Amino acid sequence: MSIFQGSEASQPHIALFPSAGMGHLTPFLRLASMLLSHNCMVTLLTTKSTVSAAESTYISFFLSTNPEIKHIEFQVPPMQPSNTTADDPFFIQFKATSRSAHLIYPLISSLSPPLSAIFSDLVVASGVSKVAVYLGIPNYAVSTTSAKFLSLLAYLPILTSDAAKLSNRSTDIEIPGLTPLPISSIPPPFFNPDHLFTATLVSNAIALPDCKGILMNTFDCFEPETLSAINNKRALRNLPPILPIGPLETYELKKDLGQYLPWLNSQPAESVVFVSFGSRTAMTKDQIKELRHGLEKSEYRFLWILKTKTVDKDDTEDLEDLLSCSFLERTKNKGMVLKEWVNQQDILAHPAVGGFVNHCGWNSVMEAAQRGIPMLAWPQHGDQRANAEVLEKAGLGIWDRTWGWGGQRLVKTDEIQKRISELMTDVKLKSRAKKVGEEARKATGNGGSSIKTIMEVIESLKQNNRS
Repeated sequence: MSIFQGSEASQPHIALFPSAGMGHLTPFLRLASMLLSHNCMVTLLTTKSTVSAAESTYISFFLSTNPEIKHIEFQVPPMQPSNTTADDPFFIQFKATSRSAHLIYPLISSLSPPLSAIFSDLVVASGVSKVAVYLGIPNYAVSTTSAKFLSLLAYLPILTSDAAKLSNRSTDIEIPGLTPLPISSIPPPFFNPDHLFTATLVSNAIALPDCKGILMNTFDCFEPETLSAINNKRALRNLPPILPIGPLETYELKKDLGQYLPWLNSQPAESVVFVSFGSRTAMTKDQIKELRHGLEKSEYRFLWILKTKTVDKDDTEDLEDLLSCSFLERTKNKGMVLKEWVNQQDILAHPAVGGFVNHCGWNSVMEAAQRGIPMLAWPQHGDQRANAEVLEKAGLGIWDRTWGWGGQRLVKTDEIQKRISELMTDVKLKSRAKKVGEEARKATGNGGSSIKTIMEVIESLKQNNRS
């Protein structure tokens, strides 16, 4: 039975508006699933064109298995080419969606029943906040990163307005009230205020104080210092409350027929290194070669999800060409390499997995935290060095800072082998990671801090509907 009783008039109706990329879409679909389980009505807003095929596939499947969700697509006008920015398709889509966010107004203003709130990606906060004001409803920003990196995003308008703060002479970024962030963890685009990615984030960060709150896929015990500093107004006092509601529970995906699950079933407990760098991280061929040698030299079993192109539809190279037939033959009894979609949440939940080599995308960090799987952090871009610092401090994993950003330098075979061995054998690391898993499950269990937080948001929306 639902925990809510009463008429449809008090049932919250929430519009969810994610931005581009699986890293942004995934938490929104998980949030949608959570809201449905708490008797909320949900409308999902998406653009008609997506950057990756995976996004379209996930959206279609999710809607087919949750037919009660209303779905509104809208056309984003194409952007004119610019020679002042990178040609990263995700950056371009971020900007195009951000500048078109106001176009949702006529699409949602006449919904029945009327909307109670909008939960929008931080990347579209500026336009959506204006729409929310017109509709007389609250807009909650949804941050798809760590609280640590969110603090940097919130401070970015100040940083980019003062060149000295991001100069080569600086060693740390000082955000008043927070632990300094090493300048080496700042994404390279942030050093150029005119960069497409930077300009998009700055324009939306300015709108954060207009939001009712900032929903985050994290939990109190994972980032206690940052969450406390912001929510107790010791730092970034202009921000609305940070509302940790994670780790967001995974929703049921399509039945997984992948060959890797039978293979995992035949492996001993905690014996497999899972290697995956997310939906948009592509390694160079030279780095793939070193990783190949490092995995083989470590002598551990491994499941490696390999990606060579940023956009999945362009990733057509054969495994034999990338890794050599001899490597695949030598390791066929203890390793598996795939260039295909996998159900990462099920892999991390499998008892055979004992460690996770990963880029530190925030969804991956939270999935590992939920399962207590130790991580070897190998940040590639964006928020990932800040995220690596968070997971290391929380006790979930290890991070070799000398590896730099992905592609910044070639990480050699012996370095990789050494860190994989540490990941798989360090008893204290495994113990700390398991404790993180216990705390994550407490946060999302009955009476847990994350459940209480989302319930308070839903209850406030119900009260607004009644008033």
